[in-house]
Amino acid sequence: MTRLLCLALLSAVIAACQSRAPIESDIFPQKEWRHEDGADAFYLLAPGDQLDIIVHTAPELNRTVTVGPDGRFRMPYSGPIHASARTVDEVRAGVQMAMARELNDPDIDVLLVGTASQRIFVGGEVTNPGLFEMPGLIDPLQAIIMAGGVTDRGRASTVVLMRRLPGGEVKSAVFDLKAGIYDPTLADWAPLRRFDVVYVTRKPIANQNLFVRQYIRDALPIDFSLFYDIAGSNR
Repeated sequence: MTRLLCLALLSAVIAACQSRAPIESDIFPQKEWRHEDGADAFYLLAPGDQLDIIVHTAPELNRTVTVGPDGRFRMPYSGPIHASARTVDEVRAGVQMAMARELNDPDIDVLLVGTASQRIFVGGEVTNPGLFEMPGLIDPLQAIIMAGGVTDRGRASTVVLMRRLPGGEVKSAVFDLKAGIYDPTLADWAPLRRFDVVYVTRKPIANQNLFVRQYIRDALPIDFSLFYDIAGSNR
């Protein structure tokens, strides 16, 4: 009788896990980025990336520049130009605006010619928190496995993904990875992008934005902190 009761309770727990859908944040609706295949994903620049700046109207000003640790680079006749957490098109517009102070109607092209590491940060209640190189297109569950899995204190049902989007917005969403493990049809896990932050919590989250500010932002390594903060006052 006891064995049957245990089996019944176990079945109920699994069914409950299967019925739980990922939690949708009001500021980061999942429908905007679920099920991405990564083919047309935007690419945000970061320190260490290399750019060819081509000035068609003044070829002598052509340069190959590297985005510095502060997220900026310099061109002749311009001050520092922000590049970190921006797309190539956004940087092109910034260069064109800066060069227009000295050149009449500058014709600018910006090409990405070299990329820095494709790193993500996995933190919170995982066995080996820290920075990891992405081996390819992976999702939050694979990232957590790379970090040694969830600890006994962690909750696979409340995993936070934090990401900076074009335009400077920092967004977060909460995933229920446990539901997807029990039932793959519930695994609405988006592919990760470099500089994404995956954080396994140890308890339910009452205020998602407050949790991100109090626990995740303070836990980030310095280069990730720069990536998430440097563009905030310049947008």
